[in-house]
Amino acid sequence: MPPTIRVLMITSEWPTVGQPRTTHFIKRQADFLKTAGIDVDVFHFQGRKNPLKYLRAWTQAQGRLARERYDLVHAQFGQSGLLALPKRIPLVVTFRGSDLLGIVGDKDGRYTPQGKIGQKISRMVASRADAVIVVSEQMKSHLPPSIAVHVIPSGIDFDLFRCMSQEEARLKLGLPLNERLVLFVGRPTQARKRFEISERAVEILNRSLPSKLIIAWGVDHADMPTYMNACDVLVFTSMQEGSPNAVKEALACNLPVVSVPVGDVAMRIQGIEGCQLCADDSPEGVAAALEQVLRRGQRSASRERVENLDEKIITGQVIRIYQSTLVKRRQPDLRELAVPTNT
Repeated sequence: MPPTIRVLMITSEWPTVGQPRTTHFIKRQADFLKTAGIDVDVFHFQGRKNPLKYLRAWTQAQGRLARERYDLVHAQFGQSGLLALPKRIPLVVTFRGSDLLGIVGDKDGRYTPQGKIGQKISRMVASRADAVIVVSEQMKSHLPPSIAVHVIPSGIDFDLFRCMSQEEARLKLGLPLNERLVLFVGRPTQARKRFEISERAVEILNRSLPSKLIIAWGVDHADMPTYMNACDVLVFTSMQEGSPNAVKEALACNLPVVSVPVGDVAMRIQGIEGCQLCADDSPEGVAAALEQVLRRGQRSASRERVENLDEKIITGQVIRIYQSTLVKRRQPDLRELAVPTNT
């Protein structure tokens, strides 16, 4: 048997108990890699955009890399890649959204100066990485064309995100059985999620079709499929996303999606009956799309459309990148071995 690949995964976005996060996909990827036979150690830290915290974490990560034998580092989010520089071993970086697209401030909904610095750091890290992964095709344009990029979206745990009876799901959550329920996933006060558009759209919708807005935030991640099966439609109004997991997970549960054009949503829901891509981000347009979906009154047949995002398949793609990266690093530089000829 080939030797096990030993990976140090570095991230500042590790989900922890008592801290509501939407980054369960990082832990899920680590867990699936372990199940597939990869030896994964996780180094997670709290950067909080604080240079001193990053410096402390860099010292700790470099100390671990000096003491332990790893084959490569996998940084989740660009800024986390700083902790692996200067490189001791090959570096793989996955860029997931705000690291390349910028950070939207919650106070005014504008891109922050810290986010612009983060973008520059991410591009620098990408230029030094041995392999670069982005989660959607459009994110490639935020990196120099000279950098080779792999597009690998976050995967879906199909055992968790599965279809169930809507009545059973509503009873479990204590939700009304005879109302139309519109699901919003995310922190309502996070500016880039633009909750106010979803809220206003449902207010407009209620003039012609009574409906109730359900907010899923701060709930256990394991309960999210229950919310998605309980509700009639997911409304998604973010101004910025890489490849939004809530949309893909909703599709895995056959939950119709109404979304503004953001990230890779247009590609994900294209041609799926019961899903609507809004022409713009106006509350009126979102309300009209929601009404069309709710009057149809059916689930979407979308689960099979996202089967290629099964975390098992995504894990295999990541492992192949690990393997190819290690092979490249072990190959000698043929230019140095070339024998000069006399002229």
